Amino acid sequence: MSRRPTSKPLPTQPVNAAITSFAHDGRGVAHVNGKATFIHGALPGEEVDFVYTGIHRDYDEGRVDAVHMASPDRVEPHCAHYGICGGCSLQHLGPEAQVAAKQALLQDQLQRIGKVEPASLLPPLTCPVWGYRQKARLSVKYVAKKGRVLVGFRERASPLLAALDHCPVLHPDMGTRLLELGDVLIKLSVRDRVPQLEVAIGEAEGRALIIRLLAELTEEDREILRAYEPASGFTIYLQRQGPDSVQALSPEKAPPLFYSLPDHDLRFEFLPNDFTQVNFQINRLMVERVLALLDLQPSDKVLDLYCGLGNFTLPMARQAQHVTGVEGSKVSVERARHNALLNGGGNVEFHVADLATPQDKSPWAQSRYDKALLDPSRAGAFEILQYMKNWQPSRVVYVSCNPSTLARDAGYLVNELGYRLAAAGIMDMFPHTSHVESLAVFEK
Repeated sequence: MSRRPTSKPLPTQPVNAAITSFAHDGRGVAHVNGKATFIHGALPGEEVDFVYTGIHRDYDEGRVDAVHMASPDRVEPHCAHYGICGGCSLQHLGPEAQVAAKQALLQDQLQRIGKVEPASLLPPLTCPVWGYRQKARLSVKYVAKKGRVLVGFRERASPLLAALDHCPVLHPDMGTRLLELGDVLIKLSVRDRVPQLEVAIGEAEGRALIIRLLAELTEEDREILRAYEPASGFTIYLQRQGPDSVQALSPEKAPPLFYSLPDHDLRFEFLPNDFTQVNFQINRLMVERVLALLDLQPSDKVLDLYCGLGNFTLPMARQAQHVTGVEGSKVSVERARHNALLNGGGNVEFHVADLATPQDKSPWAQSRYDKALLDPSRAGAFEILQYMKNWQPSRVVYVSCNPSTLARDAGYLVNELGYRLAAAGIMDMFPHTSHVESLAVFEK
């Protein structure tokens, strides 16, 4: 009778290593006995002892046990939960060094994957690094043995929920209320049937809390939540199934959430489960940079692909003759049209289209455009880029949340379509994490 092979035990003794570089996820990279090893908590230039956390055929993993020669960029983590909680991965690296590392990663990806290099680097866009996050999905777990409900993020090295009492990267209205939220949820009869919360903070007094439920609330549960609403300042929403099932606990008391772009006299209304940028401060800076890079003229016709609820479309319409926004989500397009009406945008139009599929028969795809903006998901925009040869925009700005797909698409724009990569840079949308938000401008 054959037996399944057993996993080889991990070495228990710390191993010394010199850290040579950063991995894309913020771990330090060493080569131990010729094998790449990714070490959590290590920084380039450091000498550390580490313990193995995983051994694989092509690479190994570990975590720092001791630092013998520290990088000058190493700092003491601000949060007491850092290292256990998986929400942040770079608090041990100074904020300026985090930005430099992300800029270097973008340059490396452009060169290595796209075989392109920007003519210039854009200054990074930065903001205060604490309390910046205005939207978040938080995991929830009822721990019967402890008689409490945990609210927060998963542990870095396990599927368990970290026991957090606060989170300094979240907006204070939610980051300081994790214990309070747990105390409310423990009172519910369905305390063990709440897997997740979603929090959205708007401007002014807008605060929304979505409670995802796997069972129906009792009337007593609803009364508990109704009593919490005025005390907390949150408008509570309930979600039993998919996104379309989200409903306000007290619809008559649910004010619209909004954020603004005051330089353009624009106000964007959104629902708590709509996609919006999580960092409103960086979003304002990002919009201004995109407009500057596009260099819009009063006669320009502009195409805004992956336009969402009109975050770029409407400010561009303030400067251009006409803007066409295209987005795959019907809900987002409905919100974009609402925001256009709200802001008096008569020179915009919006279309629903899956931009990963052929668009030869779409009327909007038959036109020519002077400028184009792309803001795709992590998958990038490769499928739609083939149409650039028909649209012939003189300038393309690409906003990216994944530098590897930006690099791939940049290679196509430059090497296949003849564009020039004029500039590229990063926006530190998510300080203390390895997430890299970037943008690039292409010219003909």
